[in-house]
Amino acid sequence: MTELFAGTDREIEAAARLLAAGELVAFGTETVYGLGADATNAAAVAAIFAAKGRPHFNPLICHYASAEAAFADVAANEAARKAAAAFWPGPLTLVLPRRANCKVALLAGAGLETLAVRVPAHPLAAKLLRALGRPVAAPSANRSGQISPTRAAHVLAGLGGRIAAVVDSGPCQVGVESTVLDLSGETPRLLRPGGVAVEALEAVIGPVQAGVPIEQDVAGRQLRSPGMLVSHYAPRLPVRLRAEKVAADEALLAFGPPLSGAGLVFQLSESGNPAEAAAKLFEGLHWLDAQAPALGLRRIAAMAVPETGLGRAINDRLKRAAAPRGE
Repeated sequence: MTELFAGTDREIEAAARLLAAGELVAFGTETVYGLGADATNAAAVAAIFAAKGRPHFNPLICHYASAEAAFADVAANEAARKAAAAFWPGPLTLVLPRRANCKVALLAGAGLETLAVRVPAHPLAAKLLRALGRPVAAPSANRSGQISPTRAAHVLAGLGGRIAAVVDSGPCQVGVESTVLDLSGETPRLLRPGGVAVEALEAVIGPVQAGVPIEQDVAGRQLRSPGMLVSHYAPRLPVRLRAEKVAADEALLAFGPPLSGAGLVFQLSESGNPAEAAAKLFEGLHWLDAQAPALGLRRIAAMAVPETGLGRAINDRLKRAAAPRGE
């Protein structure tokens, strides 16, 4: 049975004790809910893969209470320190070389010489990390390839009975995962767009190169970053991108004024605001996926979102949701 904790100090301490004992605890961050395990405990990290059905070549992000704690496990260069000062706590993950004395289990980084680290901004996540006193490996708290959860109810629907507890941290404010920035080489590389726009990053650290396009076949390869599988964030229903019309068998994921003829509609942002749309994206996919079949609808038509700022992160998630299954 999965316990549901509120955010009281007593229940945060109880959640920390479960993590320390090697159990899995989901908790909310500003991005999405994470499925947490003690990152220094290889058996606990392995339990994440088992609970999610997650491919072992896809590394996990390790969450820390502070930049100082994170940089004790990874080697920070000047760009990393500038990025951390500007965006931590917040929705930015940095990929950096592991230190020789790094205490994080190798499995958490998929055996790579680098590690993905971040300092979350949500106050309950920060409390939990301080109470545990260790890094927490935490991918999104959903079955692998399914829609990322932005509410405790989403976690319980997908992982109830498979994990020890969920800390109900309320709805996630950002609503898409963290931006992943690889600073382990000579040139900064964007591996995954997310809650921090690339324009904001470049204003702080200079030019950022694009990472591996998600259209490339990455199946079977070691990935440097979480969230780089092609078919990912996928609802049960097929998703059609950049819809300009709505078919009779389609529900609509709207951005701006809805398309005419749409019956079942989830509105990401009536005003066309990418930040509002990002916060509601996974909520919308969850809702349409649950409601559409009862109305005889067989697909989700997603309206176009501009490829700027947080729109990049939204489109990245939608492309993965629409990718052919099994990739």
